[in-house]
Amino acid sequence: MSVKKAQFHQLLSQETIDRVEFDQACFQGIPDEVGIRSTCWKILLNYLPPSRLDWDEILKKQRNAYNQFICTMIIDPNEGHDTSDHPLNSSPTSTWSEFFKDNEVLSQIDKDVRRLCPDLSFFQQPTKYPAAFCSQSLRTRVEQANLQAMQMTKSKSGGSQLTLARKKYNDDDAYQILPQGQEAHWEVCERILFIFALLNPGISYVQGMNEILGPIYYTFVTDSKESEEFAEPDAFFCFTGLMSEIKDNFIKMLDNSQCGISHSMDQLMEMLRVHDSQLHSALTGRNIKPQFFSFRWITLLLSQDFLYPEIQRLWDSFFADPNRYEFVLYFCCAMLVAQRTRLINGDFIDNMKVLQRYPMETDIYQLLQLACQIRDGNLILQPVPNSAGEAPAPSGRGGLLGGLFSRVKNSR
Repeated sequence: MSVKKAQFHQLLSQETIDRVEFDQACFQGIPDEVGIRSTCWKILLNYLPPSRLDWDEILKKQRNAYNQFICTMIIDPNEGHDTSDHPLNSSPTSTWSEFFKDNEVLSQIDKDVRRLCPDLSFFQQPTKYPAAFCSQSLRTRVEQANLQAMQMTKSKSGGSQLTLARKKYNDDDAYQILPQGQEAHWEVCERILFIFALLNPGISYVQGMNEILGPIYYTFVTDSKESEEFAEPDAFFCFTGLMSEIKDNFIKMLDNSQCGISHSMDQLMEMLRVHDSQLHSALTGRNIKPQFFSFRWITLLLSQDFLYPEIQRLWDSFFADPNRYEFVLYFCCAMLVAQRTRLINGDFIDNMKVLQRYPMETDIYQLLQLACQIRDGNLILQPVPNSAGEAPAPSGRGGLLGGLFSRVKNSR
């Protein structure tokens, strides 16, 4: 057993986990051993408390609660015997009215989860634990190629009328529907997001939340047999905990506030100006605005810019960040600095290609080390010569980036 694995076994065997020591260890990377990462993420996202003696009771309680959410909140308006409630009932308290309203949210969720991480076949594969305890499956409301969302509207005469809006999906978006009794993993994610939207009407569902849920659910399913069985309820509560901390990035009304996404993007650019003024000047001089690239990076915690195994390693550090996701900005700044030569020497189009499709060959361990260098104020840079071959005045804090990467690689 490696030293790191032994360290985590020792940390997780304590009756009361020392969160300071535990978070520091997780920040350095959680080992890829069966059952460790899923357990650590549950602790980091405050789903499990430091006291191990409370885990069994909390897990049982929360998993039962989630099952109740499914059975009581995914409404089947055909159930019940209230003859006064019918599809044409325009009353706000009508079960049918609520059903139609929820379908609008479900329509967007369904569209997004069908294309969740298309390069990974995992989400199209069947889960071993389909939800068999709920009489109303979302599949009856969402079909493979068409989502039929009935809406209540007012006619010109003032009466109510029922309209049927059909949403046609592209063939690339339409995952194959599995046989009756089976569910694909993307359908499980759809149910998690739908329940979250119903329980949180203030924020509901916003496009991109599927990209936050995906790595969490994937990790819980693939980490161990035990975590796989309860991946759905556990992923729901961990996703809910994570969203409670980053939800401001998804609320449009807060975009320009001190806690909104615009402020975070401004912080990133100011960080870049302080540590690499040459690169900052090059980007601003070409009118490359941070919303062109960093909006997605920050909001989605880079879940669309790296492969899932790399995302898992990144999120180890993001979740364990003592300043709660401040390290995301340091890492985004490191992504910019790591491509400084290409960005400084490129034009607008070249820069956008790099920033919107970040080079896949980049070593994330080097980026993590570089992010720590930026955080600690120890970044060493050498000025990049301009197109005329002239080196500008030193920017940032001097030195050679390549030398930094060499030292990082030799220290691993």
